[in-house]
Amino acid sequence: MATDFRLKESLPDLTDRIVETYFKLGTIDYLGHCPLPSYETTISATEDLKEILYPGYRRRGGLHASNVSYHVGTLVDRLHDKLTLQFARSLCHGAGKNTSCNAKQRSDFEALGQSKAVAFLDQLPELRETLAMDVEAAFAGDPACKSLDEVIFCYPGLEAVTVYRLAHLLHGLKIPLIPRMMTEWAHGRTGIDIHPGAKIGNHFFIDHGTGVVIGETSVIGDWVKLYQGVTLGALSFPTDADGNLLRGFKRHPTIEDRVVIYANATVLGGNTVIGHDAVIGSSVWVTQSIEPNTTVTLKKPELRMRGAETE
Repeated sequence: MATDFRLKESLPDLTDRIVETYFKLGTIDYLGHCPLPSYETTISATEDLKEILYPGYRRRGGLHASNVSYHVGTLVDRLHDKLTLQFARSLCHGAGKNTSCNAKQRSDFEALGQSKAVAFLDQLPELRETLAMDVEAAFAGDPACKSLDEVIFCYPGLEAVTVYRLAHLLHGLKIPLIPRMMTEWAHGRTGIDIHPGAKIGNHFFIDHGTGVVIGETSVIGDWVKLYQGVTLGALSFPTDADGNLLRGFKRHPTIEDRVVIYANATVLGGNTVIGHDAVIGSSVWVTQSIEPNTTVTLKKPELRMRGAETE
């Protein structure tokens, strides 16, 4: 290895210039005394949760009636400890106490984190019932699917919806940061972007999935099916007198029961309601409410074909 050590003499100066930007910018660095939640631990906990939700399909094989209780008990105990600490850090950050948190406050946040961790874990049995309906929705909605096992192993829609449903429970418990960390991790894996604040009913299926976007204030009913590239988005972004975006109001559409939305359709606006049993065709752009039992399609375009015989 040919190394010119004279060039390395500039590295201390480079280090000083990098560190100087930390104090100059103060927006894309975190130097607080209280740690932020760990991304790696959050994802590890998410994988543990999927192991509980779908036993036998993930990391641990060979599960049976005699050992499954021990396996799940170990995971639950480990998750209690992981989530208590991560929730405490997240709650501390959300309260703005990261740089001024004393020992008493840290203890209070840990106690609150533990209570929320237990409340979250307590909802897992009911969540499994909801996910069983999502698995059935995928099998019933895709003729290419041969079994429920195939859905659990292979379908990115189920992966994204599973993580979303976990994150949505945390969102309901008012845990900052961590729900978004989870759903953005799933977004990167599946190409499906579901905000944890969205409200999604039972028996939900996203077919293929890549490019689907479901915004924060979307409301989706039961037995709804979406295809790839569907966007449930905001029509506009109102601002206040100072030009800052207004937050906390409904910006995304409502999709009622048994609606099907085909590939690359875009539905926008907080006042937009797609009525029950409606069908939204491919590549349609919808910014107004649609009555129940209505089919919306684009007028068939004219095709132009060129070849040697037509030139």
